[in-house]
Amino acid sequence: MRLQSAIFDMDGTLVDSMGMWRTLGSVLAENHGAVPPPGLDRQVASLGLWEGTAYCKELFGLSEPVEELVQEIWGRIEHFYRHEVRPKPGVIRFLSILKMEGVWMYVATATDRPLAEAALKTAGLEGFFRGIITSREAGQEKREGPEIYERALRRLRSTKKDTVVFEDALHALRTARAAGFRTAAVYDESEPEQEEMRRLAEYYIRSYEELTEV
Repeated sequence: MRLQSAIFDMDGTLVDSMGMWRTLGSVLAENHGAVPPPGLDRQVASLGLWEGTAYCKELFGLSEPVEELVQEIWGRIEHFYRHEVRPKPGVIRFLSILKMEGVWMYVATATDRPLAEAALKTAGLEGFFRGIITSREAGQEKREGPEIYERALRRLRSTKKDTVVFEDALHALRTARAAGFRTAAVYDESEPEQEEMRRLAEYYIRSYEELTEV
């Protein structure tokens, strides 16, 4: 893998956090004495935070306003990023090798900046990157277009042929590839379309531990 610069997604790519996002509906239900039905977490994830919370409120007949329930969930998310999140196995060694080889690195994440900064610090990763850019700051989600990658590239003062984008989600990988970036697919169990990830990406990383052993 030859590169001069790299752009990393955070959730599912650098840190093990997708499991937390996948259980928010169940956690909310259990906090209020309800039994989560099968498929609840998948439904909540597909709806997003606000709509998913409203769905739970109606489903379980919760008396609290949606805004209060969202704050409850947000408190769980914040606590996780500030105290519990861990790096993906082998990623610290992999980033150390890249840094030693002079590769400039940037984080491009959908997570808002305060939580992203907290997560990188908690996971012991903040020292590897020259900066962070979020989807909110870019004004565009990854499934909508490549603006977040383009801005990171400019800040890295690099070119697309010398830059690899690391992503664990198929929609983000497609966006980066369509924009002309070299891509590395990073395995995470939250993404079911692994064969398509493998087909589209220039590199496929099943685990950072296997990669650094090679």
